[in-house]
Amino acid sequence: MADNFFNDDNRHEPTLGGNRPNRQSDSHAEPRSADQDSVRLTQGDRLQHERRDERGYIRVTLPFRVDLADSDTELSGNDVSLGGFSARSPRGFEPGERISASLLMMAGATELIVPLQAECLRSRPAESGGYDTSFEIVEIEPQHRELLRQIIRSALSGRTPNVEGLISGEDPQTPRKRQASKPLPPARPPKPMGRYILLFVAIGLLVLVGAATAYRNFMLIEPSFAAVTAPRIDIRAPGPGILGEHELTAGDQVERDQLLTNVVNSELESDLILAEAALDYNNRLIENLREHLEGGMQEVSLANSAQPASGDTMTFESVSPEIARARVEQFETVRDYESSRIAALEARMASNDIYSPCDCLVAWALSSADGVYINESERIMTLIRTDEDDVLVEALVHMNDISRIEPNQQAYVTLANANQPIRARVRNVALDVERQPRAGFPSWVRQQQNVASVLLVPEEPLPAESVGQPVDVRFTEAPLLGAASERIWQGVRTVIQFGDDIYRAAVEDNDESTNEG
Repeated sequence: MADNFFNDDNRHEPTLGGNRPNRQSDSHAEPRSADQDSVRLTQGDRLQHERRDERGYIRVTLPFRVDLADSDTELSGNDVSLGGFSARSPRGFEPGERISASLLMMAGATELIVPLQAECLRSRPAESGGYDTSFEIVEIEPQHRELLRQIIRSALSGRTPNVEGLISGEDPQTPRKRQASKPLPPARPPKPMGRYILLFVAIGLLVLVGAATAYRNFMLIEPSFAAVTAPRIDIRAPGPGILGEHELTAGDQVERDQLLTNVVNSELESDLILAEAALDYNNRLIENLREHLEGGMQEVSLANSAQPASGDTMTFESVSPEIARARVEQFETVRDYESSRIAALEARMASNDIYSPCDCLVAWALSSADGVYINESERIMTLIRTDEDDVLVEALVHMNDISRIEPNQQAYVTLANANQPIRARVRNVALDVERQPRAGFPSWVRQQQNVASVLLVPEEPLPAESVGQPVDVRFTEAPLLGAASERIWQGVRTVIQFGDDIYRAAVEDNDESTNEG
């Protein structure tokens, strides 16, 4: 490889056994200092395209001295390569002049001696005094040449030559070469079988979850909508009036024959008072007439009306005892009428006190604040029956799937925020709901024309508070596979919810710490 000591790029560094380059071009070459050459080589002018097997012929700048064998003179070395070296001498050398010398190179705290014979190639005056002379190595022992090669390669790899490295037989090259010379690390022990077992178990669980999810979503019958329902009882106003005060709200439990509320009907109360007054008036008229007739009087003073509230002017006349007896019978008839009217008004008054017809749960109640006025038959409260046989699940199934559902067929019901499904049995299938209205099912959902209503009886009693909550229902034709897929799905859902809760808690904690900071 090219190894130039001067500015001429066509000059080649001489090597042992090689052809000597043309020296006539040396006379026309402009001299260049060894320090500038070292800088050029350090910056990578020639190193970036070099071949690794030719790196030994690259000049390197390192401290060394040249001890001449025929005199006590020592030359200061500039740079060296396997083909030659350059040194600064106090006198000039003639081209072709041969010398016997030893290269004295420092390796750590030790000085290495490389004896050789060289021939002068060129010599030129230096700016700071003396001469810069280039020598070509023409004769060197193989072991000394190997020592020089290792020193040069150590300098090329950026390492300082040391005796320990040379004795250990290390051939200092680039870091890649040194890494290759390092002993191989010991073989890793075989991985334990437990890891593979866990891997296969995880793969099996994934396959099982995927199969259960596919079976649940594609093989089981899923209704359009399902919710927990119960029989509904609407409490309506028996007549117009002001709603009495009550403290019932949705979710309250009431017992049978418990007073719920009342309706204050002022018009009905006025009619009752007038009817009682008319009855008392007729009683007094009859008593007075009987006293006069028993006294043997020839003429009896008699009122012209038995109803003082009729609006006519009250007048009295004198009649014979026979006419008075006939009028007594008329007054007794009017008295009986007023008595019956009072009984009817009292019955109407009693109906304004509303009592609970069952042990029920209040689903909705009209507020009684600020004297709410209600009309006759207006809804006041909605009660739901909460017995074990009353709380059922109603599902709307599409007509395309209704042929696959039959009474006593098994189904699985999953409540909101529940981890375990509840088994249920189909009670009946109908195109319309039962005649008794049921609470917990939106009326707008029932307006679908292509669905049928299916009532499910759960094997475990459902809480009354769940009435109105939408549920997840799956009808199965193979109970064993359906139960397995449903439990696997619920387990996966539980794990997902647990992970989501942990993530949300971590995010909230992070937000709180950020706000505090």
